Amino acid sequence: MSEPRPSDRHDDSDETFAEIVDEATQRDPDLAVIEAGSRTLRTRSGPPQGQEVPARPADPEVDKALRAVEQELAGRWGETKLEPSVARIAALMDVLGEPQRAYPSIHITGTNGKTSTARMIEALLGAFDLRTGRYTSPHVQSITERISLDGSPIDPERFIEAYRDIKPYVEMVDAQQPYRLSFFEVLTGMAYAAFADAPVDVAVVEVGMGGSWDATNVIDSSVAVVTPISLDHTDRLGATPAEIAGEKSGIIKQGATVVLAQQPVDAAQVMLKKAVEVDATVAREGMEFGVLSREIAVGGQLLTLRGLGGEYEEVFLPLYGAHQAHNAAVALCAVEAFFGIGAEQPGALDIDTVRRAFASVISPGRLEVVRSSPTVVLDAAHNPAGARATADGISEAFGFSRLIGVVGASGDKDVKGLLEAFEPIFAEVVVTQNSSGRAMDADELAAVAVEVFGHDRVQVEPRLDDALEAAITLAEEEDEYAGAGVLVTGSVITVGEARLLLGRH
Repeated sequence: MSEPRPSDRHDDSDETFAEIVDEATQRDPDLAVIEAGSRTLRTRSGPPQGQEVPARPADPEVDKALRAVEQELAGRWGETKLEPSVARIAALMDVLGEPQRAYPSIHITGTNGKTSTARMIEALLGAFDLRTGRYTSPHVQSITERISLDGSPIDPERFIEAYRDIKPYVEMVDAQQPYRLSFFEVLTGMAYAAFADAPVDVAVVEVGMGGSWDATNVIDSSVAVVTPISLDHTDRLGATPAEIAGEKSGIIKQGATVVLAQQPVDAAQVMLKKAVEVDATVAREGMEFGVLSREIAVGGQLLTLRGLGGEYEEVFLPLYGAHQAHNAAVALCAVEAFFGIGAEQPGALDIDTVRRAFASVISPGRLEVVRSSPTVVLDAAHNPAGARATADGISEAFGFSRLIGVVGASGDKDVKGLLEAFEPIFAEVVVTQNSSGRAMDADELAAVAVEVFGHDRVQVEPRLDDALEAAITLAEEEDEYAGAGVLVTGSVITVGEARLLLGRH
């Protein structure tokens, strides 16, 4: 059941927000002492439309050059092999002349929702006539997606040029360090240099993993955003939300503003302690800002958001799921904080500009519909918390009479937890694997799936194209299931490859 329309809730908005505050206070009583020591933030008194996902270059010579760059980058440490230090990236920034200090930045960490939140922040900033640079990971289909200018991935020629420009300096640093710069570190250097060269007015930067020793953490961001923290990368970041939060809190800089999404209590405690230590200002979802109401709408949802400067009504967001509404509230607060709303100046952002910005947001591979008859939806959920949000979102937004899952996951994830989150909504599941070396073998994944779903509900198709065909056939096989659908999920790589197979470029 959808909630009342924002327009119906206007007269009760203050009471509604008071209820949110009361619930948050009741939920987190252990935070009172910590919160008393930190400052909190509340006001005292048509962006460019981004390209979805770029295809391979049409020019054979450009495509050849891009493949050569990709091959050279692939020869370095991958994103899952880490030596926790910012020494190498700091050395690269030094020889490049510190390009990351040429513009202000908003830094984003957390477990889930980082890329969608980054895209929303980017859209809002662009709507207010600021030139933006966005750095996110991983990519869905093309490596050029990771570095965006003005809402669109940089073109292949510029990507190649960015690599060639910094390559001599990368080799210089490689020669001086115990370990060569990694794949992610080189890409980070490329992004920061490209942003300075553009030049951008502001950079929106998503961490690769963690925070303190993440390669992105050589920026001095005035706004640090922390999306919901849950268990992921536990072998590198910690076994509890508190331990993971300790690593992610490393992006909070002296005197910055921290925009804190709803968190587990122990994770929130860690973040707030860090804020006290560095005299950071804190804005907490459910306290200083939040979602007042939302209603399912055609193609997305209609929101009323409470920001630092007041209420923003009738905001259309063309994305599905409650989690995306919360991401929108976080993004709005981050942009308000960037502009000084609630601190240096009272008042709200221009509502029409905010509406235009949110209406333009796209987030490929996040509850994205790529086919009809039957409907095929892609979502890059790859951990249990993300899977639960996806399951809730698809149940709310789509009236499927029967849903078939296609799941291809990475072997280093909590695969059983992921499958358990989807078990209530999948009638059957087709397990498969993507082309990544990290992919879990389809037969191994099937063994886990049988534990969760039982033999009768599991089908194994090692090739992703066969898995898609099998799932679509299952969705179409009986007339009574005319409302059946397919959800492809489990990994960003699985979603990206499915997107290509289904003709989305």
